[in-house]
Amino acid sequence: MAWFRRDETPLPRGEQESRIPEGLWVKCQACKEIIYRKDLLKNHSVCPKCAFHFRIPARERLELLFDGSWEEFDTRLLSSDPLGFSDTKAYADRLREGKAKTDSFDAVVSALGTLEGQPTLIASMEYGFIGGSMGVVVGEKVTRAIERALAERLPLIVVSCSGGARMMEGTLSLMQMAKIAAALARLDDARLPFISLLTDPTTGGVTASFAMLGDINVAEPGALIGFAGPRVIEQTIRQKLPEGFQRSEFLLAHGMLDMVVDRRELKKTLARSIRFLLA
Repeated sequence: MAWFRRDETPLPRGEQESRIPEGLWVKCQACKEIIYRKDLLKNHSVCPKCAFHFRIPARERLELLFDGSWEEFDTRLLSSDPLGFSDTKAYADRLREGKAKTDSFDAVVSALGTLEGQPTLIASMEYGFIGGSMGVVVGEKVTRAIERALAERLPLIVVSCSGGARMMEGTLSLMQMAKIAAALARLDDARLPFISLLTDPTTGGVTASFAMLGDINVAEPGALIGFAGPRVIEQTIRQKLPEGFQRSEFLLAHGMLDMVVDRRELKKTLARSIRFLLA
């Protein structure tokens, strides 16, 4: 007796792919390998074939770095849309869309937890919220994280993933560069560690301020890091840029970074760096 029978009736057009759950497989942007999503997540969102590092959300980053549970703080700070800005859509609408997409009120998540047993503050930027751009709220949350590190004498890690200063807030967003840099100077005076982790992409005003001010500047492989983008520079100087220009390996070779570390080795590398800086 057969346990099953084959149905030869063809599926209607458009339903052939509906039997495969959406999002089950991911295509690597570098080597084009098709990867089972659960296997990719188990590998910290790094391609098992070519080691391409996929972008990951801020909270996933915190789960990767912290030992277990962690406490998020300054959660409900949100922009008041000081300029009433509007381009193709109102800035207020973009803020609402960013909140719905990321479950965050702005483009950084600040948290306290332990990293290999060492209490540590981490501010992780969220690229899914308006390209991780830095406005007044991002500047305030990063500054508050620095001030908390000062008050509690804890090491600080800031994970950058950003398109730069947020144009919808104009000069107010640019002011955050100086504000954060001044707070970091106080942290340095107190001889407390600040590690800057640069991921893909780290550009614009974020690169021009706190992202490059770490006691140790660490980057993930292949990350785009720079002020203006390569195409803008090529159009400005009318010259072809070197191969790999503004990628983390290029910056390491030219003295702009201290380390380029695979995400799978990142936690223990950061923990070792903190222990060294605290010694």
